[in-house]
Amino acid sequence: MEAVRASAAWVASRSSHVKVDMLEIEKAVDKIQGNVPKVEWDFEGIHYFDNGPLTVQYLFVLDALNFCFWPDKDLTYDNLASGLKLALEKDKSALDADRLKNYTGPQLRELLNWPRPLPIEEERVRLLHEVGLELERSFGGEAANLVKSAGNSAASLIELITRHFPGFRDHSLYKGHQVFLYKRAQIFVADLWGAFKGENYGEFYDIKSITIFADYIVPAVLRELGILKYESNLCCSIDSNSEIVPGSEEEVEIRACSVHAVEKMRELINKKFGKQLLSIDIDLWLWSVGVQNMALSHHRTLSIYY
Repeated sequence: MEAVRASAAWVASRSSHVKVDMLEIEKAVDKIQGNVPKVEWDFEGIHYFDNGPLTVQYLFVLDALNFCFWPDKDLTYDNLASGLKLALEKDKSALDADRLKNYTGPQLRELLNWPRPLPIEEERVRLLHEVGLELERSFGGEAANLVKSAGNSAASLIELITRHFPGFRDHSLYKGHQVFLYKRAQIFVADLWGAFKGENYGEFYDIKSITIFADYIVPAVLRELGILKYESNLCCSIDSNSEIVPGSEEEVEIRACSVHAVEKMRELINKKFGKQLLSIDIDLWLWSVGVQNMALSHHRTLSIYY
């Protein structure tokens, strides 16, 4: 998404709390010799997949709910993905649009087999209702029809999602400038592409337009690699698990600089080693490194966007 790339670069050029270290990017690129380890989609074996429209419905609901797993120390993305998978295996109609628009908080917990209230549970319920209502109103109740409407274009699909579903509009204002990050909309495209291996519902002629998905994990890995440098007060806030206010300069800079850093990494790999990598591949690699090292300190923001 060019809007994401451009606004991330704009933030990075003016950032005062987070810096992208180009020397460390070069070191990282040289260390891997331009070969980003290949990580398969669903390497954990936690996702539902039946090679058809129900998988698309599953992924859209999953990515509608894919945000903010703290402060519950036991809740992870795996619980969300596998919980929805088990719910569908028990009841193929569990994610039908007419049911999505009526779920309550306790019913969502039951769906996920989760024993206590979810973080920002009321927002998760609101977003389920939004997805169910708009799928029913504009796409015959099926996320597969939403995907078909995009004509195999990743950029068009993101535009459709953010136009029809306000909960996916991952925008911020930074120094009077609008910043687009679109984490959950982009990750839905990436999930389709990965699940269907670039075919059928996952076929996008412009898949390389997608950036990384600015979340909690990837910035923590980039910081560990020395690619992202935080000023001292921000370091203290993150390392002490203090909350970073959503929409604050610090929060926007962490996310935007992560996107910009990986774009610079991708460009350098192409320049030095002649390899055209997808941002998705770099993101999957960094994310897999992060989830295998949960001791990494990450920033904490109560947000529906990631």
